[in-house]
Amino acid sequence: MSSDIYPESGSRLPPIRRDALDEQGKQQYDALAARTGGTSLAGLRGPGGLNLYSPKAAQYLNGLSNYLRYESGLSGRVREIAILVTARELDNQFEWTAHEPNALKEGVPPEVIEVIRRRKSTATLAATDATIIELGRQMFGEKKVASEVFARARNIFGDRALVELVLLMGSYSSIAALLTAFDVQLAPGQQPLLPPR
Repeated sequence: MSSDIYPESGSRLPPIRRDALDEQGKQQYDALAARTGGTSLAGLRGPGGLNLYSPKAAQYLNGLSNYLRYESGLSGRVREIAILVTARELDNQFEWTAHEPNALKEGVPPEVIEVIRRRKSTATLAATDATIIELGRQMFGEKKVASEVFARARNIFGDRALVELVLLMGSYSSIAALLTAFDVQLAPGQQPLLPPR
């Protein structure tokens, strides 16, 4: 752990004090502290705790994240594959370690997780799983999506769901940026699940 990490928060910022927040911030703090509503996998430790430094931004971010994750119509399997490929392509240990168990709960097969984790070929995977992975790899790794991959994704998801899938991946890339900039650490005793690049 770097010398600029606060042990209480596991990041480069100290944990925010509840009494320093306005009413809206206190409600967000309480929801994260209790992990109510099922919207945060990490509670106050992680992106939710950091977002409390800007409660107004957190309100908008949480609204978008909740919509994309739970209300857009993307299945849990699609959602978690998209999050894992984003975490992998951005090499974000915190995001990956938080979501791998969730992916398993949502029915993502271990072999799909291994393809993402080890950056293996998608040739043996179901078309939908392979397409999500290839889309994420191209967006984040190659910084360009091939016409063939785009056409396949559009055919599978349709226009609206494809836009929402890409927005979901973009949302998790912004979370990865936050986690990276503030060097958010895994909880004490938590084993990293993502190997180095």
